[in-house]
Amino acid sequence: MSDQQPNPYANDNGAPGNASYGYPQPYPAAPGSAGYGYPQATPPAPGYQPTVGGAGIPAQAQPPMQPPAYPAAPQGAGGSGLALGDITIAGDQIITPSGAMPLKGAMWNASDFSRTETKIPTHAVVLAIVFFLFCLLGLLFLLMKEKTTTGYIQVTVTSGGRHHSTMIPAVDAGTFPWVMNQINYARSLSI
Repeated sequence: MSDQQPNPYANDNGAPGNASYGYPQPYPAAPGSAGYGYPQATPPAPGYQPTVGGAGIPAQAQPPMQPPAYPAAPQGAGGSGLALGDITIAGDQIITPSGAMPLKGAMWNASDFSRTETKIPTHAVVLAIVFFLFCLLGLLFLLMKEKTTTGYIQVTVTSGGRHHSTMIPAVDAGTFPWVMNQINYARSLSI
């Protein structure tokens, strides 16, 4: 009926191949050891002396590795992380590309430069014309409406003699109320 073809993934003796693509690999002996997702350990080249930070300290003389110590979040009247465009509130500071400003006493403002247009989509006009010829119900397709929002919302902050402004794109009619909620929260943190 059919001729049996040799297995292209088999070793020379016809046995299935080693663990590779298409064949399951055994679980690693311990978490973090070489296996799926972990690189295979390769011995260093002869005469290689690993150093710490390029300072010439041999790896054998270094203390055991410890995770880096991260500084604690600044304490004070700060708020939780809030970001509006490229304006970020972190702790008791407002961080912008033009520099950091104090959060206390900041003046926030938003201007809505977006617009929402309602129009009849092209496919509704085509369907109305086609179905008008067959039955008078085709005019119901003209009731289909499509809303599109374009523009942006400008957010400005002034504090400590500095001023920064950012633009947030308006993706729908709910963008400006969302931005105003964020600004009202930032205003409450600025008191």
